[in-house]
Amino acid sequence: MVVAALLLPASARGVVGSPAIAALQVGLRSHGLYRGAIDGIAGPKTARAVRRLQQRAHIAVDGVPGSRTRRALGRFGRHPFGSRPLLKGVKGWDVAALQFKLAWHGFASGVLDGDFGPRTKRALERFQSSAGLPADGVAGRATLRALGRQPAAPTLPLAWPLQTPVLGDRFGPRGDKFHTGIDIRAPKGTPVYAARAGKVVFSGWAMGYGFLVVISHGKGERTWYGHLSRMDVRKGVWVDGGVRIGLVGATGDATGPHLHFEVRIRGAAIDPLRALP
Repeated sequence: MVVAALLLPASARGVVGSPAIAALQVGLRSHGLYRGAIDGIAGPKTARAVRRLQQRAHIAVDGVPGSRTRRALGRFGRHPFGSRPLLKGVKGWDVAALQFKLAWHGFASGVLDGDFGPRTKRALERFQSSAGLPADGVAGRATLRALGRQPAAPTLPLAWPLQTPVLGDRFGPRGDKFHTGIDIRAPKGTPVYAARAGKVVFSGWAMGYGFLVVISHGKGERTWYGHLSRMDVRKGVWVDGGVRIGLVGATGDATGPHLHFEVRIRGAAIDPLRALP
């Protein structure tokens, strides 16, 4: 995989979130040289970290991660993506690229660290099931081909779950993890509305999400409403679009009041902004 060609501004190459650059960033982070987001975009922070690695390895300092620079990452940089089957216990560049691809396909595995642990295995199995493949937790040729396809797309139009929404964190890389929804800022107690008619399939406490409501809308599409201070619907009931289902809060892993809103298609998290007007 040629990484040097990817070291262009995202706007210039028309690409957002290169798995190769993400793997490079994970490798640089593992050497204590990079503290930015694992976003797959080769910005100034990534280039500075590459130059520091080159200085440390006593090779040409040009900010371009060629073959010698990659060798300077040691064992981490040894295996290009697609050069071997990936399974629990292996580590390296290709695992980091796999984790990044899985996240953009809607199956985040926690920290993007290039270490194929239990969470990466579970994310891979969920992706394989969604793609109609045997869920064996091994990324072989068929799985890698499936990861080369386009991620899931929204199937149904949705309405905003809050009136006058103010966006906070969006869908995508956040630090060394991946944010699987959007955060909509609002004061505690602000009403939250169903984005579309459907059946409530979960209403309760969920680790990280705090008080969470999940609504199934058919065609494999579900919406998730997290960090609520109160839930106004129970599991099993049918709600129409625009019905109040709870109130904004800061329960679970939240530093302040906001609504965490997710859209999932057959288990895959997609960017909610693709389904919203």
